[in-house]
Amino acid sequence: MTVENSAESALAPERKFRRSVTGFLDKTLQNIGGRDGHHEARHMSLIAFVIRVISAGIAFLAQIFLARIMGQFEYGIFVFVWVIAVIAGNLSCLGFHTAVIRFLPQYRASGDIGEIRGLTFTARLVALATASFIALVGVAFLYMFGDHVAAYYFVPLVLGAVLLPMIALGDSMEGTARANSWVIQALAPTYLVRPVLIPLAMVAAILLGFDATAKTAMIAAILATYATTTGQLMVLGRRLRRRYKPGPRTYRLAYWGKIALPIFLIEGFYFLLTNSDVVMVGLFLQPDKVATYFAAAKTMALVHFVFFAVKAGMTPRFSQLVAEDKFQELSHFAVSAARWTFWPSLAVGAVVLLLGPFLLSLFGPNFSAGHSVMIILFVGIAAKAFIGPGEALLTMAGHQKICALIYFAVLAVNVAGNIALIPHFGINGAAAATMTAMIAEALLLFVVVRTRLGIAMHVLSRPQTHATNSEAS
Repeated sequence: MTVENSAESALAPERKFRRSVTGFLDKTLQNIGGRDGHHEARHMSLIAFVIRVISAGIAFLAQIFLARIMGQFEYGIFVFVWVIAVIAGNLSCLGFHTAVIRFLPQYRASGDIGEIRGLTFTARLVALATASFIALVGVAFLYMFGDHVAAYYFVPLVLGAVLLPMIALGDSMEGTARANSWVIQALAPTYLVRPVLIPLAMVAAILLGFDATAKTAMIAAILATYATTTGQLMVLGRRLRRRYKPGPRTYRLAYWGKIALPIFLIEGFYFLLTNSDVVMVGLFLQPDKVATYFAAAKTMALVHFVFFAVKAGMTPRFSQLVAEDKFQELSHFAVSAARWTFWPSLAVGAVVLLLGPFLLSLFGPNFSAGHSVMIILFVGIAAKAFIGPGEALLTMAGHQKICALIYFAVLAVNVAGNIALIPHFGINGAAAATMTAMIAEALLLFVVVRTRLGIAMHVLSRPQTHATNSEAS
């Protein structure tokens, strides 16, 4: 079997899933909301929600399997390195994966197809080149200063560097697919296909005689990630060619870069904010503690997918309404986004906390200490959900600079809190620092959205009828 055929086979279930889910949700949307101007955004949000529900289950089972088969210590090493690789891969996009979501719908509406070709190609090239550079620098750093790195982290970190280009390229293609409203194409490879392939590759490695260690798990992750991203590239490329037809590319690098840089800061600070706690625990505590904290955080990710689904579906609609200068509709839509985020998050969170001790026990007998972490984290998650995807609204409305400052401040709060609390309170200290940062994030986003856009964006708000005169930053 050729590499191309193998990649196509890996993505075949995603195409079948797309057709079945789309048909079902079309009927559902007709029943619950009709086909008004928000139909496509609701459609995308519901599909993203379904994918995230399935993805959360798959990821949860995959992590349980890996924890059980590897043991707490080796599993802690693996998740520490994996999180670092995911963070570095996402940052390597330099904001272009989100800039595509802002610009592509506008270019499509105005018929600027050359700009679309240039923009999507640039986003992929930037991600691949930057990730490769970071990987090389990281490996060189490890070999020069390896004496300062714990021996059990050295080889997994080197293997993690191999992952970076494909993680970055996958994130870039996710943004392009989301910009085209191909939500299943955007999310299925990363959130459905890859989480299935990693444990399958791990099983194959063990059957071939390899030990169930963090090194083996990283090799399995490399194989799964490269297969998934290659398949995604082929399928997405074909869909783009069908929609926009091959032709000359138009590049506006200075303009795109000017917008992508603040987005990079926003996305970078946000991504660090949502993942830095695991890294900070790894810097202060032993891998078994990292494993416990990650298991608790992964369990609470069953709540996070609500926020992600709403953001994935509604961000392009924010961009469209801003471009069309429909403030009143934007205000209604923003409040609706907050409601779509908060109430499902509250319901899912209550169930997850109730089942928390049982869910943690599935990882192993020594993971029960993570339940207090779950409770603390949920307070912060609820605070964020109360506001909804405010950062997406600000970014699409051109206020990306102030949004970047918000996330820089929140990240500083988080890191400082981790440094102060982890040595004294362990994993509960890390959870408390993250909770505090999320509450600060929600408060700052609410204030800025209210003052810059004149929208009181929270779940109990009534939409405004006129905009403020503040300028976009």
